[in-house]
Amino acid sequence: MGQITLRFLGTGTSQGIPVLGSDHPVCLSQDFRDKRQRTSALIRWQDLAVGIDCGPDFRNQMLSAEQKKLDALLFTHEHADHTAGLDDIRPYYFQKGCFPIYAASRVIDSLNERFAYILSDENKYPGAPSVQINELKGQQFDLFGLKVLPLDAPHGPIEVTGFRMGGLAYFTDVKSMPEQHIKQLTGLDVLVLNALRHEPHHAHLSLSEAIELAQRIGAKQTFFTHISHHLGFHAEVQKTLPPGIFLAYDGLEVVAELPM
Repeated sequence: MGQITLRFLGTGTSQGIPVLGSDHPVCLSQDFRDKRQRTSALIRWQDLAVGIDCGPDFRNQMLSAEQKKLDALLFTHEHADHTAGLDDIRPYYFQKGCFPIYAASRVIDSLNERFAYILSDENKYPGAPSVQINELKGQQFDLFGLKVLPLDAPHGPIEVTGFRMGGLAYFTDVKSMPEQHIKQLTGLDVLVLNALRHEPHHAHLSLSEAIELAQRIGAKQTFFTHISHHLGFHAEVQKTLPPGIFLAYDGLEVVAELPM
């Protein structure tokens, strides 16, 4: 298959940066890397493009990426900052018809509660997109010829789904990683992990926890996402990180290898 490219559509927390009404120094920063929309990503290989999550900034993110086609969406979990933009798949639905989404059963139930006019066949709203629901069951699945391994990890009281695709693995909003998953993440070119802030958090990795986990997994390169303004200025934090570990920023693109 060759290579897979991941574009960071958003690298911020549920509030984004700048936070509304905040005069925190990071929120006032003029460095474009400190301006973070809600966390999501876009993977591209061959002539295919698949989104990972679609939060409330999804429309603007896809405009910024100049993404004229989208083939499917993968969902990590049901929280609003990762799902609230689902209605904005409409242009892609109009292009290709019934739109494939992939999510755990709990996430599908949550989407059906909030977007029944999309997921339910009853009282279908005219003009609403239709989706083809694919339930993730913890087993490797085929995504247009790409082998994807879903891996669940704790996020407070729920679990989120991370994805390994060849030499790329993407996790956000995790607090820890099951030992068996660490073994399944050997040999990565690129690892994506969340790193919320310096202080501990009950449901997210702190910066020191993320560094420790990244070093245990041992990818060639690790990129941190889902970043709060409390972490500090991008330029200053990056200087403190070990070799091979980087803060991601909105619009950054990274490349990993896929098995031939």
